[in-house]
This record gives sequence, structure tokens and C-alpha cells, in this order.
Amino acid sequence: MPELDNRTARRIFLERHGLADTPSGTGKGQDLQQVIDRLGFVQIDSINTVARAHHMILHARRPAYRPPNLHSLHDRDRGIFEHWTHDASMIPMQHFPHWKLRFRRYEAQFEHRWRRDGYDDKLDAVLRRISDEGPCCSADVGLDEARSSGGWWDWHPSKMALEYLWRIGRLAVTHREGFRKVYDLTERVIPAEHLTAAPTEEETVDWACRTALDRLGFATPGEMAAFWDLIKPSEARHWCARAQARGEIVEGRITQADGRLRSSFLPVASLDDIPVRPPSRLRILSPFDPALRDRKRADRLFGFSYRIKIFVPEPKRRYGYYVFPILEGDRLVGRIDMKALRSSNRLHVRALWPERNVRYGVGRLAKLDTALARCARLAGVSDVTYERDWLRDTAPA
Repeated sequence: MPELDNRTARRIFLERHGLADTPSGTGKGQDLQQVIDRLGFVQIDSINTVARAHHMILHARRPAYRPPNLHSLHDRDRGIFEHWTHDASMIPMQHFPHWKLRFRRYEAQFEHRWRRDGYDDKLDAVLRRISDEGPCCSADVGLDEARSSGGWWDWHPSKMALEYLWRIGRLAVTHREGFRKVYDLTERVIPAEHLTAAPTEEETVDWACRTALDRLGFATPGEMAAFWDLIKPSEARHWCARAQARGEIVEGRITQADGRLRSSFLPVASLDDIPVRPPSRLRILSPFDPALRDRKRADRLFGFSYRIKIFVPEPKRRYGYYVFPILEGDRLVGRIDMKALRSSNRLHVRALWPERNVRYGVGRLAKLDTALARCARLAGVSDVTYERDWLRDTAPA
């Protein structure tokens, strides 16, 4: 049974997530498409403390990236589409056919709700409205309707219809206005070759497991299923059994940050790969970065426990309101509380918390200054300022 030491495992994982290369490239057009293809998806989030999560994710890998580049790739080039993985995400367009499995399963799960609540007529009305009048957003429909009582975010029926039709694949997001989704008929948004492709359920399960394992480097069946959140864990377990019998994957043991061993599957073809040593540069990551999406995995591999505390009262927070993890080489070395104050044209750093046994000496602080200057440019501000006591020179207990 192959065994990976912790540093090797971290380097493999970071390489698969595009964080082991020296960042270069234009961060737009085909270069940006390749980044998203490699990641598999980019999670979308509305919090704009510095920049929205999707922009920070791409900027961490391409410092030249700027937000309009993603909008061009989605709205104009149709290289990506917006839908759900574990959360709302931008996904490479060539994966759209496999989302038909999600559409079918979501419709089977929630169709009864529409019949029970008597909203069937809303689906037809919304589809007719978009077919006849063109794309619309939730603000364009149902303004005279009463909101539902509980569930579905207390939306009015027509807004629920828009969301439901999007989730079952009848509508697609054509673009966003601000952060509001604008919907159109799917056949007007998705290129024909992807719209008409119809993989079988078995083909989608096979694709989901293979591509998840490729992007994770090593994984349990549960981790494979959770990567795209497209298939069931039981389907991933059955796939692993068949792939192992065919000699395509092998069970190995991965050394965790605490020294314990954990069983995972690895592609046989990857056993002789030498992991890339990441550059020593320092990167500030979004809390929603794909490398951190699975909080338990990040804790096991890096010994980095992270939770977003925006809904926790300030006196109960160990760290700040919305802190950003700091990656240096193959280690997570701290977290930082910062915010773009656009009215005063500056990125303001409130506090820094080093990880245990990490010190911020002159060299590391210089790298942090460089990383903060990059974040400021992404946020569209010119200066970086600091709280007087922003650096805590001892690791938290």
C-alpha cells in the first residue's frame, strides 16, 4: 500500500489546485479559461470586504487578473456557465452536459412542492414572459405577488419560479447586473454542442469521480462525491470498487498534519509523479478558495482550522469578522483581517494572526507587504494602511 508523507501530500494537493506554480499569464481569455478548467469551478460569493471570492480565487493564481475578465468569459465568450456545485459557481462550459443529471434529480426532488403549493402556473407564465420579452431578473417579475410564508428565502412565487427553472436547467444565467442574476432560456445561452449532448447517468458518475480525483490528487469516495456535489456517495463507492478492480486506482495512506494516517484512493498513473515544490511567495487566499472549501481536509492536511465568523457576535470571535488565510509555499502561515476602504482609497489591515510556531520577521513581512499591494490593486485602491498594533508577534495559544 503506497504511503504519502504530509509534505508530499500537501504539495500534490496544492499543485492540483494551481497553487504550486509561479503565477504568470494574462488572467483573461484563453489563459483564464485554462485556470478555471484546471480548478473545475470557481465559487461565487457576494461578500466584498476586499473583493468578491471568485475574483480573489482567480487573482491568487493570476495576479494580472481583473474582475471584468471573468464577466467577458461568461457573458460574451460563453466559456463558462453558472450553476451549483456545493454552492453557486462558475463552471467550464464543456461540463454542462453532466449537469443534466443534477437537473433531473432536482426536479424529481422538488416537483411535488410546486404541485402542493399550486405554483405550476407560475412556471409557464415565467417561461412565456422570457420567451416573448427576453431576459429578466427577479426584480422584473411578480412585483404584485404576496411572498411565501417560510422556506425558499421567503420569496414571491415568480422569483421562486425563476430559481426553480434555473435549477432544473430550463433557464440559464445570461449575465449578472451588479450581483443580481439575469435569466434567459437555456437554449439561448448554452452553445448547441453542449446543450444537445446527453451523457448517460453511468457516464456522468464515471466523469464526476475521475475528474474529482484528478483535481484532488487523492480522495475518499465521500470526497469525490462532494467535489462536484453532483453524485451520491454510494455511487462514488461503487465506482471506486470497479476502478480498483480494473487497476486504475489504488488505496494508499496519507499522513495527516498530526501524524496520523488516513486511507484514500490515488490514481495509479500518478504514483510516479514528483510533486512540484511551490514557490516561497506569499499569497492571501479567499476563505472560499477551492483549496480551503473542504474545511476538514484543510485541517487534516495543513493543521489549519478555519471557520467564517460573520454570524458570530464580535465578543465570541477568536479572530476577526472575515479573515483571509495566508499561504506561503506549501504551508498556511496565518490569517489576516483587512478591508478595502474605497471612500479613502486604501486597503486597511486590522490584525494579523500567525499560525503556531510561525514568526513574521523582516523577510516574511516584506513578502506580506508585496501580497497586500497586489490585493489593493485588485480591490481598486492605491494605499495599504495598518492598525498601530496590527502585528501580533506571538502565535495564538
